[in-house]
Amino acid sequence: MNTRPSTYPRRILLAVTGLSPQIVTETLYALALAKDAAFVPTEIHLLTTTTGRDLARTALLHPDGGQFHALIDDYPQLGRPRFDDSGIHVICTQDGTPLPDIRTPAENAAAADAITALMAALTRDPDVALHVSIAGGRKTMGFYLGYAFSLYARPQDRLSHVLVSSPFESHPEFFYPPATPRRLSTRDNRHIDTADAIVTLAEIPVVRLRHGLPQALLEGRAGFNATVDALQATFAPPRLVIELASRSVLCGERQVTLPPALLAWMAWWAHNALNGQAMQHWRRADAGSFLTLYRSVVGIDAEALERAHKRLADGMEKEFFEQNNAKLNRTLQEQLGPAASPYLLASEGKRPDTRRGLTLPLSTITLR
Repeated sequence: MNTRPSTYPRRILLAVTGLSPQIVTETLYALALAKDAAFVPTEIHLLTTTTGRDLARTALLHPDGGQFHALIDDYPQLGRPRFDDSGIHVICTQDGTPLPDIRTPAENAAAADAITALMAALTRDPDVALHVSIAGGRKTMGFYLGYAFSLYARPQDRLSHVLVSSPFESHPEFFYPPATPRRLSTRDNRHIDTADAIVTLAEIPVVRLRHGLPQALLEGRAGFNATVDALQATFAPPRLVIELASRSVLCGERQVTLPPALLAWMAWWAHNALNGQAMQHWRRADAGSFLTLYRSVVGIDAEALERAHKRLADGMEKEFFEQNNAKLNRTLQEQLGPAASPYLLASEGKRPDTRRGLTLPLSTITLR
């Protein structure tokens, strides 16, 4: 796999911003002047509030004096990355109301969900390399972005914080060291020269946890809590609880939704394990016990049960056995991701004597 960010066709700078839009130009400056394999973005995306959006429009993108335009004029090696309103993502409440600030627990939850959803969406494109900056916005926004990076980042993605030397760090007129140095005045009326400013990126190493997420979260819209819960499930001790009457399957702490036939099939494997016959060859599998469990799930008059009775009238069928095993494993993997591993039907032995079955310890299986 190509892990060099600078070689990807879409190179995106993603940042959270608030009252200091300077972090965008400072980060771009540091990226452009990097000595080793400079990452030159093709697009810029910001996550912010309505207040941060307005500041970015005024300070960075305004046709008259916008510092983003000044930066790319000063440093042609940056090219012309796409940066406009389409790349400014405003955090909204659940009802779609744009937020001017992030203060309350509900607003923080909205920020977490928006950040997680955007990270999931941008990392879905294999042609994208992300450079993510956590330097701007409120501290919780930076935390959520760093956390979301850890959850979704791929090998080609990078995380950083921009560092600016004092007294330029908090100066409202400093956006980057311009090609032609300028003198600025500090609050205590001292003059400082932008030629003395030092802007560097501190790349932050992280543990990448993407492999632990279910495919459904990688492919769909992802909320923060749902993503964390899904990942946490991969560390939970295995426990399988099947309730036939309520059609409930619990794998660890995760509820799994199975159609009636697969629910009965998984219950049949749990039944086999609890009765000392965890591993089964299709020729010696008891079709009758499966049909009994299936009837407990769908009821005695169900058409599906009648079809199953006809198909298995002469005992277990190889195609039926193998198809249901494959469907069950695939469904568990889709819903649980790597957390499905303890609950998958394993195989042992060589063909034609291969046997299948659950390998969970009996103490972790409950069938009601």
